[in-house]
Amino acid sequence: MSIEQRKPDWLKIKLQHSKLSVQLSNILNRHQLHTICASGKCPNQGECWDCGTATFMICGDICTRSCKFCSVKTGKPLPPDASEPEHIADSVKLLKLKHVVITSVDRDDLADCGASHWIEVIKTVRKKNPDTTMEVLIPDFQGKENLINLIIETHPEVISHNLETVKRLSKYIRSRATYETSLSLIRRVASSGTAAKSGIMLGLGETHSEVVETMDDLLEAGCSIITIGQYLRPSKSNIEVVEYVHPAIFEEFRNIGMAKGFAHVESGPLVRSSYHAERHVKN
Repeated sequence: MSIEQRKPDWLKIKLQHSKLSVQLSNILNRHQLHTICASGKCPNQGECWDCGTATFMICGDICTRSCKFCSVKTGKPLPPDASEPEHIADSVKLLKLKHVVITSVDRDDLADCGASHWIEVIKTVRKKNPDTTMEVLIPDFQGKENLINLIIETHPEVISHNLETVKRLSKYIRSRATYETSLSLIRRVASSGTAAKSGIMLGLGETHSEVVETMDDLLEAGCSIITIGQYLRPSKSNIEVVEYVHPAIFEEFRNIGMAKGFAHVESGPLVRSSYHAERHVKN
């Protein structure tokens, strides 16, 4: 039986509960919307909500996959809510967001993996919030290029898809998704001229050289934005943390990534996929 490591001081944060974050929480509850901020137990939830930024999670809150690192519920989802596009668009408007991030659970139960619902959400948010920039953090759509193209054709400013970890560990912690499929998706996005973004977690047993190799793979695929954060075990049912990586190592990887040619590198223990996502939009 393993003994769980004690979190180091740099991972101990004080949650923020401001007037704005309470307002956002009330709006989400009123419209029965989900955020990955809450479902993913993100440590930056208070900070981002205090800035009026949130990552909306569409297609429900039940995923058809069961990745070992993720706290989102898994099982048989309900059909996508037809009113969700309007509710999200209205919430973005009420919150006066300048930038919005949209993600989703995996919907392998649907013939189009949820792509048509994605399109409705993006178009409706655009229509009601023409001045709001957008990042979409998409699933792999089972690697189906026709579905990926549908997302590209809606022209979000940034299309993101996370590798999650290095190649060697991918098959152990991800469910159905593969390293190669994810890289192919990123390559397709980048070839369209859209800003391509990805993210990985540290602390799962990867080596320094494997992280650098992953950066090289992403750059070769055309990825211009990368986020690197510490894996934090959401619950005892998730895979254990192998190592709590020191902030100095994250800074080292940030410098390596910038030197290699990424346009943006967000790297730190508490960094998550959507952390300061507004910085990643071309001015």
